[in-house]
Amino acid sequence: MTTPVLLTLSAVLLAGVCGVLGVHHWSVGRARAQALVARMSQSGPPAGAGARRRRFPAVDRRVRRTRYGRRLERRIRTTGLDITPGEYVVATAAVLLTVYLIVAAVFTPFFGVLAAFAALWGTESFLTWQQAKRTEAFINQLPELARVLANATQAGLALRTALAMAADELDDPAGAELGLVADRLAVGQSLDDALAELADRLPSRELVVLVTTLVLANRAGGQVVSSLRNLTQTLEERKETRREVTTMLSQIKVTAFAVPLLGFGFLLMINAMTPGALDEMTGSLVGQTATLIAVGLYTLGGLMIRRMSRIQV
Repeated sequence: MTTPVLLTLSAVLLAGVCGVLGVHHWSVGRARAQALVARMSQSGPPAGAGARRRRFPAVDRRVRRTRYGRRLERRIRTTGLDITPGEYVVATAAVLLTVYLIVAAVFTPFFGVLAAFAALWGTESFLTWQQAKRTEAFINQLPELARVLANATQAGLALRTALAMAADELDDPAGAELGLVADRLAVGQSLDDALAELADRLPSRELVVLVTTLVLANRAGGQVVSSLRNLTQTLEERKETRREVTTMLSQIKVTAFAVPLLGFGFLLMINAMTPGALDEMTGSLVGQTATLIAVGLYTLGGLMIRRMSRIQV
């Protein structure tokens, strides 16, 4: 065997060995990266002992790569729901298809399309409602949180230690959110940045006041105990005021939902009295335009009622 042939065989063998090593290192690195993403994901605990098995992992990975998926993951994180972006997308698609089929069978396919768009808006509103609900529950716990922090600081504990102790003593959502703050502080993040992230996740005036008080006390010192005592009393009074306002506006909020439902009820009654009336109405461009205008007016009326009943306390 000549020298060129030996050199060629050696080069081919060396290239094959390097290729096998490269594929091995790539697969190991990819597996480590996926495990790190699973551990660092805050949308829920990874599948394992004592954790819920995640569904649709392939869809979830594809959704997370997009800008919408990353924004959706942040929204789900603020709601406290134990779902992944992929599960939310699949559930939304199933809801849209179900709503379209039901409404198209009861009314017409044209109304099925409108109902699908309404269901899409409803799924987005569901996340907003869950975020507002979690924020409201956190606001209700703020007086107790301020009281725990005041007692801990009065006992001589540092503010970081007081936050970690409050995370252990309080129930969710305050306990979980303060746990995230304690984890950020444990890995070296500053107190100002950790509290600012908390205020971004749960936006409210009361939380901003509490965060500002803690940040100023951490920077300049001062009578943090007396400030927290006064803040506790103020938060208790605001909590009662918000409860009274919510009770007074409950009837108006029900009206905002009842007005659009009456319109669809009239359509169902007309279709029952005169079978095929909706098919004739939505079978022409003029009828479809009139239907869109009517739906828009009902929607605008409901939004205006909700807007007028929104009072910032």
